Amino acid sequence: MVSISGVRGIVGETLIPETVVRYASAFAEWSGKGTVLLGRDGRIGGKIFANIISSTVLAMGCDVQAIGICPTPTLLFAAKKFSSPAIAVTASHNPSQWNGMKFISKEGMFLDKDESKTFWEIANSPTRKYAAWNQIGKHSSNENILSQHLDAILSLPYLNIETIQKRKFKVVIDCVNASGSLLAIPLLEKLGCEIIKIHCEESGVFPHAPEPLPENLTELRQRVIEEKADVGFALDPDADRVAIIMENGEAFSEEYTVVACSKLVLNRNSQIENRKSVVVNLSTTKAIEDIANENNATLMRTPVGEINVSKKMKELNAIVGGEGSGGIILPELHWGRDGSLGIALFLQLLSEFNGTVSELKNSLPKYSMKKTKLEIGNLNANEITQSLAEKYSAKAKINLEDGIRLDFPEGWIHIRPSNTEPILRIIAESPSEKLTEHFIQQTTKEILNLKS
Repeated sequence: MVSISGVRGIVGETLIPETVVRYASAFAEWSGKGTVLLGRDGRIGGKIFANIISSTVLAMGCDVQAIGICPTPTLLFAAKKFSSPAIAVTASHNPSQWNGMKFISKEGMFLDKDESKTFWEIANSPTRKYAAWNQIGKHSSNENILSQHLDAILSLPYLNIETIQKRKFKVVIDCVNASGSLLAIPLLEKLGCEIIKIHCEESGVFPHAPEPLPENLTELRQRVIEEKADVGFALDPDADRVAIIMENGEAFSEEYTVVACSKLVLNRNSQIENRKSVVVNLSTTKAIEDIANENNATLMRTPVGEINVSKKMKELNAIVGGEGSGGIILPELHWGRDGSLGIALFLQLLSEFNGTVSELKNSLPKYSMKKTKLEIGNLNANEITQSLAEKYSAKAKINLEDGIRLDFPEGWIHIRPSNTEPILRIIAESPSEKLTEHFIQQTTKEILNLKS
């Protein structure tokens, strides 16, 4: 799959060395001469692909600075810090048989729609101009960037390290045997936490489905209860998303990670009038709107996709943003989602809250959200959008920036094609679980009727 989210495929089937060479060489050409940063999420096969990418980029005449296994947010941090483009070898939350590449510009952002179009045109070109023997790039490694990323998080003005340390939080963390442990564990140590580690090796052998959803985190949820821990955290393989487990073993809700972290950041910045913008995507919970309103901030929504949120944040000089998938973005650190950042901000908020994680959750605005997937076969997504737009033109506020979002007085539903899977995603939310379920069932029925 080739999309604004990069290149992903099943290793040995849709992702083969020739594909890696094609896109790595195209990115080197797109980037121009200079240094390309390179890192990987630790999954099996990643080292092979990283070696292929490195050799290809060197052959194109660019230097390579290899970071090795690291969170994708660390690469985003490094790209912004050094003004260097980067390639992350990762398939994010996809299963073990998948791998891929995410491409980062020298601004420290993923490629946007226009940049991706130019990049794909180069990749689809039949020829590539490789460097002469005396113009081949130089390879080096950077062993310090992880510690620099850690120091940058700990130096954020939103954190009071002593306040967190005094709470001596007992934390269970699941890093799915990938890159997240290299940053999250040292972070928790610095914050004075008692750490119970599960699946915190860098073997790349995922012990469960790697997407940090409640149904994939049964072991973490059980350990939080058994250990009488204050909180549990789970990272996806490239550690840009964090899921939070409450002290009772229940999920805090991935949607509420950005809500809780934004609440902390906005509370700290009540006097900064020129940066009172918050940016999230069209599928993120309405609770973030309530938090923004409480702090006299303006909320803006973008199409789904990290780059869409990041670009709008930069345009508006926004103070905080993210996506309801457990990803928080703080421009003072870098322009991408960052799971370890989310952990730090959340522990700060919890350290100031006189109660448990579940009590903290109950203090936030309450909504019922449901997310589902629908295989639509040969049905055209644009036809679905058009049909729903016509049907609800008089009943709902319609947004067509990314699929279709229908806003009703009592709730909303967003229907869009996935950027990473060949499916239709359907997300609905309202104050009532029953009403949310009705939105889902009614819309699914209308879509399936188009097949007949």
